[in-house]
Amino acid sequence: MKDCILIFQKNAELGKVKTRLADSIGDQAAYDAYQRLVKYTHRITSQSPAQKLLFFSSFLEQDLAQYPTDYRFELQSGDNLGEKMKNAFDQLFKEKFDRILVIGTDCAEITSELISEAFNKLNTHEVVIGPAHDGGYYLLGMQKFIPGLFEGIPWSTDEVSALTMNYLERNFISYALLPTLSDVDYEEDWERFKDKI
Repeated sequence: MKDCILIFQKNAELGKVKTRLADSIGDQAAYDAYQRLVKYTHRITSQSPAQKLLFFSSFLEQDLAQYPTDYRFELQSGDNLGEKMKNAFDQLFKEKFDRILVIGTDCAEITSELISEAFNKLNTHEVVIGPAHDGGYYLLGMQKFIPGLFEGIPWSTDEVSALTMNYLERNFISYALLPTLSDVDYEEDWERFKDKI
């Protein structure tokens, strides 16, 4: 099987990352928290044998040597998160990958075991979803390109995972769920997880 993990990562710019967290702890502390979350995410994904593709939000960073040597680097393209994910999945399925996961860099609870479990679930289901407590998802995976998953979704709302599952059920597409985890968006989230990562 040819497997791939897409990592969607915002370029780390002071005042532009973890803005909800920054409202309570300040821009610099939120920036530092974001950097720790990013490092944690890459530590977890580096344990998977799958090909890793890091999709930056705005520009390709200069210092790519800080990332594992087996990474590929790309730029997100599209007007919103859904379009960006759709374009990335489309591109990678055209490259003949069999199972593709996308994750962000906001989940301090994701583990290498969960990533392995997600790939395994794609052996028997067309889609796998890792729901987040805030109504979004921390992971989405599929074993064939399903563009409808990215259309008509109000991104960054508490309806994302529910509407995604509704779409799958309406269209008789089989899916499996991973455990529901928390993203780090607010100070209480960060306080809960900062020592873990």
